[in-house]
Amino acid sequence: MSEHLPHPVGGVDYPRTLQEFDRWFATESQCSEYLQRLRWPDGFRCPRCSSAKASSTDRDLLLCADCGRQTSVTAGTLLEGTRKPLRVWLQAAWYVTNQKFGVSALGLKRILGFGSYQTAWTWLHKLRRAMVRPGRDALQGRVEVDETYVGGVETDAHGRQLKGKALVVIAIETLSPKGFGRVRIRTVPDATGLSLSSFVRDVVTPGSLVVTDGWRGYQGLSALGYLHERHALMRGTEPAHAVLPGPHRIASLLKRWLLGTHQGAVRHQHLDYYLDEYTFRFNRRHSRARGLLFHRLMEQAMNLGPATYTEISGRKPESPSDPGSAATT
Repeated sequence: MSEHLPHPVGGVDYPRTLQEFDRWFATESQCSEYLQRLRWPDGFRCPRCSSAKASSTDRDLLLCADCGRQTSVTAGTLLEGTRKPLRVWLQAAWYVTNQKFGVSALGLKRILGFGSYQTAWTWLHKLRRAMVRPGRDALQGRVEVDETYVGGVETDAHGRQLKGKALVVIAIETLSPKGFGRVRIRTVPDATGLSLSSFVRDVVTPGSLVVTDGWRGYQGLSALGYLHERHALMRGTEPAHAVLPGPHRIASLLKRWLLGTHQGAVRHQHLDYYLDEYTFRFNRRHSRARGLLFHRLMEQAMNLGPATYTEISGRKPESPSDPGSAATT
């Protein structure tokens, strides 16, 4: 078998099957060559002198021919500092994108043989960060917007009050009475006009038709340049899921996914990353080329900066016995 990565055929620069994956990434050199192609699609550029001339060392580093700097393909990317083989990272990305409903940290730990649950958990969160493409296009056309709550049963909370639950806003393009386009989902601190209008402004193109219920938090959308269609939900009239079917459908599927794949064990501080993963999967639900999803995920991972366990978990390991200290990547 050749040590070099297969050349793209017909514009396809990714393996399409597990058999092709094994053939493409049989060695670390092939894995490094693939990641180089994703990181520098127009050819290598030295981060010090911008030279395009480089050669590979025995350690799969790139040696600049002009200034002599050695550059790792993972330096400055989401994979920076990894102590695992690149092939394992590619296996993780392939497994995550080829599972219809995703994978839990425990499942990833088992399939890749990690000794630490924290390692698998950290890897999944790193990959989730790569599921959001910077500068992605905003929603447009007819967009339904509504909120839902994620969390356990809550008592003594009324209306849109929050106690132990997280408030999640959903915006989804509606293409026909039963057809849906892309979705955007995010947690918000409350249901005030400031929080809700900020979300809409971030994810929906001005001039679009935004359909909401009659909640006063949406009253300022017209002033922001949106065509605003409000449906005041009164007793005896159409139920909310009939007026805003898109967000209600997403809310139901989202909660089922969180409970089924992750057993509901999602902390509020990390919830947005899970929402990003769900968005990534839903918006690509019609894609038949699972290899392309793998390609896009790794492409974005190579164009994002490093993320440490401390940054991801939101806490700092205090001792060698702390779970965070075992999260080697």
